[in-house]
Amino acid sequence: MTASPGGRALSAPLAGRESEPTLFELSVPGRQASSFRTTSLPEWPAEDLVPGEWLPEAPVELPEVSERDLVAHFTRLSHRQYSVDLGAYPLGSCTMKYNPKLCDEAAGMAAFAGVHPAAPPALAQGWLELLVELEEMLCAVTGMSAATLQPAAGAAGELTGLLLMRAWHDAHHEARRRVIIPDAAHGTNPASVTISGYEVTTVGTTERGDVDLSELRSVLDTDVAGMMLTNPNTLGLFEENIIAVTDAVHEAGALMYYDGANLNAILGVVRPGDMGFDIVHLNLHKTFATPHGGGGPGAGPVAVRTELSPFLPGPRPSLLDDGSYGWTSPPRSIGRVHSWHGNALVLLRAWTYLRLHGPEGLRRVAEVAVLNANWLKEQLRASYDVPYDRPVMHECVVSASSLERDTGLRALDVAKRLLELGFHAPTIYFPHIVHEALMIEPTETESPQTVAALADALAEIAAEARTAGRADAARAAPRTTPVGRLDEARAARNLVATYDQRAGGGDGGGDGAHDSRG
Repeated sequence: MTASPGGRALSAPLAGRESEPTLFELSVPGRQASSFRTTSLPEWPAEDLVPGEWLPEAPVELPEVSERDLVAHFTRLSHRQYSVDLGAYPLGSCTMKYNPKLCDEAAGMAAFAGVHPAAPPALAQGWLELLVELEEMLCAVTGMSAATLQPAAGAAGELTGLLLMRAWHDAHHEARRRVIIPDAAHGTNPASVTISGYEVTTVGTTERGDVDLSELRSVLDTDVAGMMLTNPNTLGLFEENIIAVTDAVHEAGALMYYDGANLNAILGVVRPGDMGFDIVHLNLHKTFATPHGGGGPGAGPVAVRTELSPFLPGPRPSLLDDGSYGWTSPPRSIGRVHSWHGNALVLLRAWTYLRLHGPEGLRRVAEVAVLNANWLKEQLRASYDVPYDRPVMHECVVSASSLERDTGLRALDVAKRLLELGFHAPTIYFPHIVHEALMIEPTETESPQTVAALADALAEIAAEARTAGRADAARAAPRTTPVGRLDEARAARNLVATYDQRAGGGDGGGDGAHDSRG
């Protein structure tokens, strides 16, 4: 792509007909968006303040653009994005539900947003009361006794839970080395196990989609610290032998860790604590509709049964003996896992969501999520393979295996073609144990009409592929989006993480950077 002469950009990128220039391509010497205000402070040369070896040899090259062009550039880019506010976002195992605006309104209240995290308890009584109430509600939902609100997202919650597991075994003078996960586990599970210093042991899945109980029993011994499990699992199925699984792990002296990624399916119906879990992490951005964000801020509270509460991170918000709220530290705390007390405004959104729904409303959330997923599965049965043919929970996993065999069309092609039909693509190629997997989670916030339209679009793609000479439509997709199909394999193998306009691209070769930007 050539530079835009005179800093010119077309409005057409909004409609997907032109590529959006970079800020460097919009740059015109001498233009600026704003200037620093004049102060009464004297100016000092940089040479007087910074050692010479740290000074650049030449001024840093930055784009020079007007405020008008700057705002237009980022607004056009924002209009290319997809979000839960625009339509269905059926990413399996992600629970991309609509985020109620009431929760955002609560988080924007000055009485909450204006409180500094270092404020003394006497000046933050409302915040502390809210956090204590949130912990109590999360414990009621999970069947646990105590919780920490500090972890700053799901992966941080996983690590915190595993550190609690280690602290528990250390307190019992047991040096256990292994944590068991199923072969259908979320990818963060083995990563968290490794980061926490444990070794991963994987167990298989039966033909019905459950943990292979006999294989589990064969790997359990005094070297196993615990087992990480999602229920419902990533196949969208409830573990039929969950009590037998937790009993077997406990008999080996190990702990059960609940990955709360799929908690949305069982809210108000059954609790992880009732299944025998000892540690539970929750993804507030999934179950309780806080924004997913672009990597943050998030919140991943961890709840535990009574015996593990002395090890929770501290300090914790607490109701003190004198009736006021303050901070207390558990006696054998693993220490802080967040610089302050968690991402408080995200926690406030979750508190608002819980208050908004109440116990009966939360149960209704789960019921509708399960209903939507099962209805969708039945609608897709004629077009795609159903690898585990039993009632599903919050999501359904179908396969494009037959479609690939008959037409050469793969799950990736289906996902790309779906973009042209107005829907965000579902998760594909996960779980890894399902060939050509399409993992679809409609959530409870999508109407029957929207779920029906999604089902019709997926069925249309399959029918189109099976019509002579029409499979190429999906292979060429997407053609109507701002960015067409990328070479994703090349992008993964030859990552270009930066863009240097002076060199014509991130790797100095020109077209590599254009590939990374579309």
